[in-house]
Amino acid sequence: MIGILGGMGTQAGLDFCSKLAKLNRGKTDQKYPVFLLYNKANIPDRKENLKRYKNVLNSLVKGCKFLQDNKCKFISIPCNTAHHWYKDLKKKIKIPILNMPEIVYSNIKNNCKKNTRIGLLATDATIKVGIYSQYLNKKFNLISPPKNLQIRNVNKSIKLVKMGRTKEAEKAIKPAVNYLIKKRCKKIILGCTELPIAIFAYKSFKKAKLSKTFLDPNLILAEASMKKYK
Repeated sequence: MIGILGGMGTQAGLDFCSKLAKLNRGKTDQKYPVFLLYNKANIPDRKENLKRYKNVLNSLVKGCKFLQDNKCKFISIPCNTAHHWYKDLKKKIKIPILNMPEIVYSNIKNNCKKNTRIGLLATDATIKVGIYSQYLNKKFNLISPPKNLQIRNVNKSIKLVKMGRTKEAEKAIKPAVNYLIKKRCKKIILGCTELPIAIFAYKSFKKAKLSKTFLDPNLILAEASMKKYK
């Protein structure tokens, strides 16, 4: 059974579950993966608690132990920023925890040449603590939007998705996407799990899956989860 620690935010956790199901579309009920979603929405805000490290860590540990105690074989966490606590969290949990940023990095490494420009759309916290730069800066040129676009467009889009205002979120993120395209980024990491909801809101799952530009960590994590599940 796949354990899913959700609630960061709730929409992102549900999106991850939806992608697990869609990866198995067309099969019988019995062929779908067995998973347990713990929507632990009371985990302290990751951005606001970077300096209060243990507050978030303790809450993540409780969530993972719940999944562990309920016989899950491994855990997937559909939240990029939460992986700031990954190393310490892994030490406290007996079952495997998939590392989303590392899996995304492997995907890029296998599909892009060295020094390729890679765009990153993410929360301030994800950028600040180097969730992706710790992997990508060694071999690739990682580019994020400037501060004005980060505040006015990226942060706004994420907030709108959390509020359920997906259509507005899609409109808000476009200037930041256009900036990275003009910078000749070959790939753009949607490094906050709310952003794929904004980008692909009104597109088919097939179109999202076959996108040549956008990397959806939630989808990549779902594919890795299915591979491990089998």
